[in-house]
Amino acid sequence: MATKIDSKESAVGLLAAYDTFLFDCDGVLWLGDHLLPHVVETLELLRSLKKKVIFVTNNSTKSRRQYTAKFAKFGLNVTEEEIFGSAYASAVYLSTIVALPKERKVWVLGQSGIEDELHQLGYETLGGSDPELDREFNSESPLLNVDPTVGAVVAGLDIKVNYYRLAATLQYLRDPKVEFVATNIDSTYPQKGRVLPGAGSIVESAACASGRQPVACGKPSQGMMAAIKAVHQFDPSKAIMVGDRLNTDMKFGRDGGLATLLVLTGIETKEGLDSLAPNLKPTFYAEKLGDLFLHSK
Repeated sequence: MATKIDSKESAVGLLAAYDTFLFDCDGVLWLGDHLLPHVVETLELLRSLKKKVIFVTNNSTKSRRQYTAKFAKFGLNVTEEEIFGSAYASAVYLSTIVALPKERKVWVLGQSGIEDELHQLGYETLGGSDPELDREFNSESPLLNVDPTVGAVVAGLDIKVNYYRLAATLQYLRDPKVEFVATNIDSTYPQKGRVLPGAGSIVESAACASGRQPVACGKPSQGMMAAIKAVHQFDPSKAIMVGDRLNTDMKFGRDGGLATLLVLTGIETKEGLDSLAPNLKPTFYAEKLGDLFLHSK
């Protein structure tokens, strides 16, 4: 049974039990263009208690450096080191888990956020935002020639995806020795009241053509959790995942051995929570993240 954060006892008990807090962003800290109530105070409280905070997002289109600007827009003072996006997770996975040598290049099916994170970890990239790939398709183009120094393909959301990019990606994936990594496999994502195709819709095209399945480095995949643990070195039994989605955030935390806190400011409802099987319920739930601050006083 999930414990509701609605009293001083429950809030203080949660704060005392965990040293590391992993946060989803949209639906937890903000909703669209609006910061949710008492988020600033809650984060300040955690910092005053010397808690480690890590912000986890499946958005691969922005690098951590670009994401700090988004946090700043909401008045949140967050460092680049505290942000863990799926683009960065993919780069860390290749560098730390796979231990791909830095002299090997990475083919990118995706946007500049992926390229930026790979560059910061010392990898040279091909594909990605290269404007040559915007040209009309030509099956005899040298763009389809394989660079033998490529050791991995990283695929994610790409709003410029076209046949050229998919065809070039396939040439690399035909080699089973080339690692295949997906930033995330979300089928869709919400954008200003609309539902748009997500990274998973693009990744699946490459997977279908190649007959290969990637290692996914976004929630709820444990590839992302492995990357976070490799960088931050925390004890899962003293960590908690805070999110607004049962099938991504809560599953991500549960599968990684973390406690979980579901907030009802995003996707899920109390009715949906009540209908869950006991083994799928989060450890805690709250009407909003700010309840941690409000009830801790």
